Amino acid sequence: MSASPKLARLLKLYQEHLQVRHAERTVPAYMADVRIFLAWLEEKGVELTGVRTQDLLAYQTDLYAARKKDGRPYSTSIQTNRLSAIKSFFRFLYRRGFMLHDPAAAVDYPRSELRLPRGILTKQEARRIVEAPEGKSPAGLRDRAILETLYATGIRVGELQKLTLSDVDTEERVLRVVMGKGGKDRNLPLTRAAAAAIERYLLEARPKLRGARRQALLFLSPRGCPLRASTANDIVHAWAKQAGIKRTITCHTFRHSVATHLLKGGADIRHIQALLGHASLQATERYTHVEVSDLMEVIRRAHPRGK
Repeated sequence: MSASPKLARLLKLYQEHLQVRHAERTVPAYMADVRIFLAWLEEKGVELTGVRTQDLLAYQTDLYAARKKDGRPYSTSIQTNRLSAIKSFFRFLYRRGFMLHDPAAAVDYPRSELRLPRGILTKQEARRIVEAPEGKSPAGLRDRAILETLYATGIRVGELQKLTLSDVDTEERVLRVVMGKGGKDRNLPLTRAAAAAIERYLLEARPKLRGARRQALLFLSPRGCPLRASTANDIVHAWAKQAGIKRTITCHTFRHSVATHLLKGGADIRHIQALLGHASLQATERYTHVEVSDLMEVIRRAHPRGK
């Protein structure tokens, strides 16, 4: 869709608005979703300034009915993401005075599917992965620090990428996440193991990475460049494989595993919510659904005919 000069200007202003308030990966995703919606408006012959709530409800219906190339419907999370971008766009237009009202304000999100996290690590598996880097090479020490940080805090890969030297205090064992998802900051405790691994990395490994003095970021690539999300996930997967775990393990696997292990250890769900940076308790509550293996053990121990 070819945007008019006025629309192109609005999109540029909206993009700048997003860049200030959201994580780097969120911006292109929101912009792509808004452009998909604008193309839908053009197809329907509806002007942006004339959009009504009914138009947005019609778009939502089309999203629900749409199918991928393989014939499967779009998941609820994809539908929610697209609507979230559109609601954000119209809220921006209304607050900046480009529209007299916000037609998206009355549009509700589709009901979320409650899915249990998959591929949760056992405590033994998590320990094997974290302790897998045993060497003293700069890359090995960096990887150990990354793994310990992920398992200690459950931070998102995007939050890991943005950590700076000033965000970590190994003496007080505190990690500060600045502008996490939703533009919120939070302070997280580090385990002794994580603080020690980061301290060793800072003293023995990071100074040896190329260009380290010019970078304020905590974790760097071997060339001294910012760490990419794909690289961080590759690091986790490689050490998981080294530890004898065959399934695909990512940074997010650690996030799910931390929450599950803490809950099983007796942690309050609201503390887990604060650790993970969930805006809603609902997002954290899925970890309260015990696994089938737990239920089988309860039946075996407690049911009259379980033995």
